[in-house]
Amino acid sequence: MQRNGFLFLSVVAILCGAAAAARAEGTPAGTDITNQATVTYIQNGTVGSARSNLVSTAVAEVLEMSLTWQDAAAVDLIPGTRDGVLTFRLTNTGNGSDSFNLSGRSTIAGDDFDPEFKAIHLDTNDNGTFDPGADQPYIAGSNDPVLGADAFAVIFVLNDIPQTANVGETGMSLLAAASNTGTGSPGTVIPAAGERGLDAVVGSAGGRADETGSYRIVAAAAQVALVKSAVVVDPAGGSLPVRGAAITYSITVNATGDGTTDDVVVSDAIPANTTYIPGTLKLNGAPITDAVDTDAGDMGGTTPGRVTVVLGDLVTGEPGPIIAFTVTID
Repeated sequence: MQRNGFLFLSVVAILCGAAAAARAEGTPAGTDITNQATVTYIQNGTVGSARSNLVSTAVAEVLEMSLTWQDAAAVDLIPGTRDGVLTFRLTNTGNGSDSFNLSGRSTIAGDDFDPEFKAIHLDTNDNGTFDPGADQPYIAGSNDPVLGADAFAVIFVLNDIPQTANVGETGMSLLAAASNTGTGSPGTVIPAAGERGLDAVVGSAGGRADETGSYRIVAAAAQVALVKSAVVVDPAGGSLPVRGAAITYSITVNATGDGTTDDVVVSDAIPANTTYIPGTLKLNGAPITDAVDTDAGDMGGTTPGRVTVVLGDLVTGEPGPIIAFTVTID
């Protein structure tokens, strides 16, 4: 190819700076993207070159976030539960550091009952589990989570469950987050609000995110409670707790919740400064011998100084057995 009288041009784009590794949140805000072009040519046998001016563009900060509910399924609770916990994860999916305002709401259309919203807590010790007394209560404007690009925080939402909620019903609670840098229609520019004083741009979700979690009402597990009472009869037939007075103790055993409680055994120590009256141990009004034998209880045989009664399995909803015995005041 003849080169005299002809101009041969080759233009090469040169990026100044090493290529950055791919990041989930995109190129970090404030990064300078620079570009310069070079031309080389041959004219009349002479090689020449030239450079364009350097063009630099600073990446604006995009305001974006995501909220996800972390519990594997609806959290099972019984009616009347206080401080039922839902766990959420707030992630800064923007490309710069941002802080976030949080709020909660528990009146959600479409559920069976409304939980009673209590509080939002931050995972202060970063273990992913709510620890009362350790994880700080969230106070808007005081301890808003500050997250770098692609960083996350675990957030706990606490609700009380009303006593009127029924087994099988579900109730929902919502956590919302908003960028403190700015919100608005996607693409809204907030001048000088981003990294390095550059502009910030509201992302596709408007600088906001929200997510709901749910509770499910289950029957209370079977459990046993004891109610104890005492009746005093003094030697004169009155009710003064004086020396020689008799105290008859009654223990009602209540099985509550759902299902059966197995192998129930009740024991009660004879109080100090009293003496057990032999032959007074009863179960549902029927006498029980003091010795260890084939009946349900004994006095001092199983454990010295204690009444022991073996009740076996108790079914919830049935009348509770009543144990009684009598002592005298020394």
